[in-house]
Amino acid sequence: MLDQIKDFASWFFVTGDPLIYGADIAIGLTTVAIIFVVTYFKKWSWLWREWLTSVDHKRVGIMYIIASLLMLFRGGVDALLMRTQLAFPDMKFLSPEHYNQVFTTHGVIMILFMAMPLMFGLFNIAVPLQIGARDVAFPFLNSLSFWLFFMGAMLFNMSFVIGGSADAGWLSYPPLSEMTGSPGVGQDFYIWGIQISGIGSLMTGINFIVTILKMRAPGMTWSKVPMFTWSVLSSCITIIVAFPVLTVTLALLFLDRYLGAHFFTMDGGGNAMMYVNLIWMWGHPEVYIVVLPAFGIYSEIVSTFSKKRLFGYASMVFAMMSISLMSYFTWLHHFFTMGSGANVNLFFAITTMIIAIPTGVKIFNWLFTMYRGRITFSTPMLWSIAFIPCFVVGGMTGVMLSVAPADFQFHNSYFLIAHFHQVLIGGVAFGYFAGLYYWWPKMFGFKLNETLGKWAFWIWNIGFYVCFMPQYFVGLDGMTRRVSTYSWDTGWWGLNFTSTIGGFLMGLGFLFQVWQIAHSIKFMEKDTTGDPWNARTLEWSIPSPAPLYNFATTPQVTDRDDWWEEKERIAAGMAPKPKPALEPIHMPKNSAIPFIQSVCWFAVGFGFVFHWLWIAIPGLIGVAVTMLAHSFNYDTDYYIPVDEIQRTEAAARRSA
Repeated sequence: MLDQIKDFASWFFVTGDPLIYGADIAIGLTTVAIIFVVTYFKKWSWLWREWLTSVDHKRVGIMYIIASLLMLFRGGVDALLMRTQLAFPDMKFLSPEHYNQVFTTHGVIMILFMAMPLMFGLFNIAVPLQIGARDVAFPFLNSLSFWLFFMGAMLFNMSFVIGGSADAGWLSYPPLSEMTGSPGVGQDFYIWGIQISGIGSLMTGINFIVTILKMRAPGMTWSKVPMFTWSVLSSCITIIVAFPVLTVTLALLFLDRYLGAHFFTMDGGGNAMMYVNLIWMWGHPEVYIVVLPAFGIYSEIVSTFSKKRLFGYASMVFAMMSISLMSYFTWLHHFFTMGSGANVNLFFAITTMIIAIPTGVKIFNWLFTMYRGRITFSTPMLWSIAFIPCFVVGGMTGVMLSVAPADFQFHNSYFLIAHFHQVLIGGVAFGYFAGLYYWWPKMFGFKLNETLGKWAFWIWNIGFYVCFMPQYFVGLDGMTRRVSTYSWDTGWWGLNFTSTIGGFLMGLGFLFQVWQIAHSIKFMEKDTTGDPWNARTLEWSIPSPAPLYNFATTPQVTDRDDWWEEKERIAAGMAPKPKPALEPIHMPKNSAIPFIQSVCWFAVGFGFVFHWLWIAIPGLIGVAVTMLAHSFNYDTDYYIPVDEIQRTEAAARRSA
């Protein structure tokens, strides 16, 4: 009996690597610490009532942001492990197998479990407030979307201590991802972790499209919609077309692995290239899904801190919607070298070049907005300005990659790695950092420390260029990605060592951001105005943090930058807009069903990963039962009475 337990434990848990043992200890100590703190301060009921069952879009947004920052830490550690391995030739820090697992999990975590939830968090924080709504269109679905994402992320992250991680790359091409190439459970963790969280992402896309279409304040015509909201709409349109492709593709791969189907196995009549086409039909639009909202953030920040109306509003909207459409016609440039033929390569080379045009248009819009503006160099503006040269370089190298003959040299080299990170970090991460700093007072009622924020900004940016600029040169010199070691005679060690120093500098920048948050919580610089940046859009017209109901009375929109124009009218001696009398506010009730259903989905995924139907089937039953329970739940809403609204508004005025 004891031998059987030992055999099971050695199979079930990842063993033999000191780094994994360290992770086991860290996870155990962190879990114990969290349980102790919540128990000691008697916060279990508060945690359940205020957070785990909340359908308030602001709290859902904060939970998305917290989860994404944790995933940034995990993905960043993966990056530093890889850079440590590559710092010197012939290093033995990571085994080749472990290195493959690390670069696979790094890519998945940073794109799907860091960038996507940080994006969704900012959606939730800003969009309803910008359009004058009291919540999203489907609050229950919003909560379910978050918990599906979270459970999918937890399922995926379990794999590095239980069962073993996927090691077939972040897009898991067959045949390496089939049972013959990946017989362990790591690939199944990959499939089900992404599948569960991807369903949540698709529902978020639907939710915010309906919210923007149907819940804008009276008077907010399409020509008055804030630019961030436009960027969210364009991103969500891309989501609802691209993510079903991902769902179907991973389902087919799972059927190959679980039931012995042959959709992508050549010896069974399938076609591995069909998987490559399908995954990039999702994968390349995904790049634009995460970068479009960043463009909206830059537009809001540049306009606010330049104290000018955004230059070229209509052209910005047209550019973003054009990118959303054209993103579906560029996927095949990822395999120019795979024998598609000259005509096919030509078509996708041209579409890749064309999509760079609306992207370039936006750069000029931001520059002309700043031209002759009264610029304030606060932390959000610094990140926005830093984005411009970074993204220009990333965009130019992207156009270089679109030249099919040249791509035979660039393909699979570190040149591609440098380009990809230049666009995704310089475009996406910088944008979401800027948005996080910008909307932080609206979330929590206090600003983040500017001094520490600027230290973090400069360390991050210096580290970024030190890390990725050398990779362009080492890639042009012939170093390919996905290799865990190289020899001294290649001459690459100096550039790789420099790149590793840059990676650790970015890690130091992240630690400064953590310090900044902790310092700001302790020495709180409260926002008593609701508008600490002297901003332009409706979210800054209400107290910070925003009340549960957002707006005491529904705003009446008359201008594009309605809050800015209202302040200008008042400053000119004109009377403010008249507000209607207070009325009871209709709000959704909290619900435990999203959390419980997501736990059931976690059980489904975990059961199928290990082929344990005794876990998967009860999980599916739990999903069905929670759906049925919700369909018969008619007590889903309530009204906030006028006297409670008056007390909340009076308290906000007193704190101001």
